[in-house]
Amino acid sequence: MVNVRFDEGFKRIISKIKDAEVQKNIKNHIRKIVQNPEIGKPMRNVRKGTREVYVGHFRISYAFHQGENLLEFLDFYHKDEQ
Repeated sequence: MVNVRFDEGFKRIISKIKDAEVQKNIKNHIRKIVQNPEIGKPMRNVRKGTREVYVGHFRISYAFHQGENLLEFLDFYHKDEQ
């Protein structure tokens, strides 16, 4: 079983989302990521070591630390904010 940690910034951003459909999509994608942490696209350069999953026009950024068996959700942002 994977241990899951949510960054404080991630929690703050998610709590501000009022659209129920977007929240539902986020929860579904989080479940998929927990089931298979390597599902996301591996990032390069500055974001090396993290992965991203697309949720419509938004991105969920996370890191999977295999040695610690830890899945850490880092950020949720619009694709234009990269």
